Amino acid sequence: MLGFLKRPVVVTADINLNVVALTAVGLLSRLWHLAYPRAVVFDEVYYGQYISFYMKRIFFLDGSGPPFGHMLLALGGYLGGFDGNFLWNRIGAEYSSNVPVWSLRLLPALTGAFSIPMAYQILLELGFSHCAAMGAALLMLIENALITQSRLMLLESVLIFFNLLAVLSYLKFSNSQKHRPFSLSWWFWLMLTGVACSCAVGVKYMGIFTYLLVLAVASVHAWHLIGDQTLSNVCVLCHLLARAAALLVIPTLMYLLFFYVHLILVYRSGPHDQIMSSAFQASLEGGLARITQGQPLEVAYGSQVTLKNVFGKPVPCWLHSHQSTYPMIYENGRGSSHQQQVTCYPFKDVNNWWIVKDPGRHQLVVNNPPRPVRHGDVVQLVHGMTTRFLNTHDVAAPLSPHSQEVSCYVDYNISMPSQNLWRLDIVNRESDTEVWKTILSEVRLVHVNTSAVLKLSGAHLPDWGFQQLEVVGEKLSRGYHESMVWNVEEHRYGKSQEQKERELELHSPAQMDVSRNLSFMARFLELQWRMLTAKSDDSEHKYSSSPLDWVTLDTSIAYWLHPRTSAQIHLLGNIVIWASASLAMVVYVLLFFWYLLRRRRSICDIPEETKCCRCIPTLLEASSGKCKDQAGIAVTPGYSWLRWVLAGALCAGGWAVNYLPFFMMEKTLFLYHYLPALTFQILLLPVVLQHVSDHLCRSQLLRSLFSALVVAWYSCACHVFNTLRPLTYGDKSLSPSELKALRWKDSWDILIRKH
Repeated sequence: MLGFLKRPVVVTADINLNVVALTAVGLLSRLWHLAYPRAVVFDEVYYGQYISFYMKRIFFLDGSGPPFGHMLLALGGYLGGFDGNFLWNRIGAEYSSNVPVWSLRLLPALTGAFSIPMAYQILLELGFSHCAAMGAALLMLIENALITQSRLMLLESVLIFFNLLAVLSYLKFSNSQKHRPFSLSWWFWLMLTGVACSCAVGVKYMGIFTYLLVLAVASVHAWHLIGDQTLSNVCVLCHLLARAAALLVIPTLMYLLFFYVHLILVYRSGPHDQIMSSAFQASLEGGLARITQGQPLEVAYGSQVTLKNVFGKPVPCWLHSHQSTYPMIYENGRGSSHQQQVTCYPFKDVNNWWIVKDPGRHQLVVNNPPRPVRHGDVVQLVHGMTTRFLNTHDVAAPLSPHSQEVSCYVDYNISMPSQNLWRLDIVNRESDTEVWKTILSEVRLVHVNTSAVLKLSGAHLPDWGFQQLEVVGEKLSRGYHESMVWNVEEHRYGKSQEQKERELELHSPAQMDVSRNLSFMARFLELQWRMLTAKSDDSEHKYSSSPLDWVTLDTSIAYWLHPRTSAQIHLLGNIVIWASASLAMVVYVLLFFWYLLRRRRSICDIPEETKCCRCIPTLLEASSGKCKDQAGIAVTPGYSWLRWVLAGALCAGGWAVNYLPFFMMEKTLFLYHYLPALTFQILLLPVVLQHVSDHLCRSQLLRSLFSALVVAWYSCACHVFNTLRPLTYGDKSLSPSELKALRWKDSWDILIRKH
């Protein structure tokens, strides 16, 4: 019974020492002197602010991407004991003693280091040789721009890591598909693919490009599965459902989870509140919540309200009026009604208060019990401080002559009667009898006489309008727009009938009766929409560049300069690697189309999958190099057409989807935006080199010469890396002549003159 104790328990493991060595060297290159420089470096001033917000639980909005990447950086600050107390206001500012610089930069450095062995694994999973895989990893190791970007508190290295993880996981899943479908490892790699894709999108929106690439390859493989007659209908259905769950459902749930955690962490009011709706602001602790929490929910006749424009552009503002009137004659010679001005004011003010009045009654207080206002009711809006009625008529607006002027009616005893009846249209109603609700209801105010809608035009009035924003009456025929929608932000039930008492009431804090909260999905949808529509900074930056500049490396970015010495850090790529990777891309595309043309003539320069791999129903194969074709001739891994196509789909396709979209983006672009695309291009380079060596070099002599040329080329790349190393790590003072290496053309001239 205890016989098993007579034998020793033995555990065997296959350890790839190449992976171990690459990981160790990668960690050394990224973690060496990680806390240097102890100063804010370029975009650290940007991400550091968000880390401080997380530490203080203050809500913020970043239009550049979802919150997962920011949360990962904040995790480093949390583990390092950062309290968020640092003023991120200047590049080059020295970090105070409470800022754990090493901890904040650790995660980007780790992801940058682990991307090196992943590049090695990807080429192995594609079926290429260990030599080609090692070449790709070494190129990742000595690429100066990748090192620089991964040693700082930035997100590009994190994005690259999840991009590569998504590709590697899918390749491992596809290889598991050949022999062990629905096994534990099969499920693990499939699920990890979905998780990695969602993490890539969660770090930056750019991650969606790699996600779509993986989905495209998975769709092709699924299409081949559907056509596989050896599989039953039930089996095919199970395969499709598993892929849909892992590659569609899991990424969606993960994406929602990122925002759920984000909104739990940042629950306090902050400087970005004004971008959000009143309902969102009221859900945050402090700020507007202190004013609106507990206000009456249902707007009634006699309610005192402030009306905020939902559109909130160019700035959030509230419907406003004051004693001043429109000028008799505008600058362009047009006449006005000379009525009291109505504007949209971007600050809270007592002149933002309005009273909702029943046209059939004179009283301006709320009855007991209150009579709620419903969708479709006709109301009058009385300005609280001046008691004049909101009015519009067939007079051209000051700055928008195609629209009607909006005013508060002044009785000049002339032939211009008041037109102050407005019909309430609740845009987000669930029924036609819905009650007008504080904060929650989004309403349009439609003028009864002219059918014009109260609208924020967004134009700034001249000095006579105190630079406030123009409000107009827009005809419904011109279409719907968010600038026509308003919501009640502050609300109280009016109690004072006399004007003087009412003015005192308007100056006093609002009463609190009922509280309300937004659901997570409502907050998520609003936050997502605000992020996608947030206006990017279109101003030209000193170091901005165009996508064409990236390929030729005709640009760089000065990240940091030592305040006392000439030591500095620049984002500058290894020109040998960048130029060779671009050349490899061109060679691959030319060879691919050349082979396609010859295959149309039934000339197969590269055979299909090898005989021992014919059972594989996908584009992948994992031949060991010992397979033979139909003629019995040994086939090396580089000779598979399907492997050649798949390598191009993932590597060349990865470059294309991460690079070409930038030509359509209207935003300030920098060199680091090219790094994810460059990573895929680097993976393609050893693929092309192995193909040339195995397939195009027919004789042993040519192979030997080509191998010697590749070794010399690698040596040149290492030499350039060493030349630019002081600019990568910033640990050495540089003379003016050495600083010419800031531009690769000057650097290349220096290298030529030296040799």
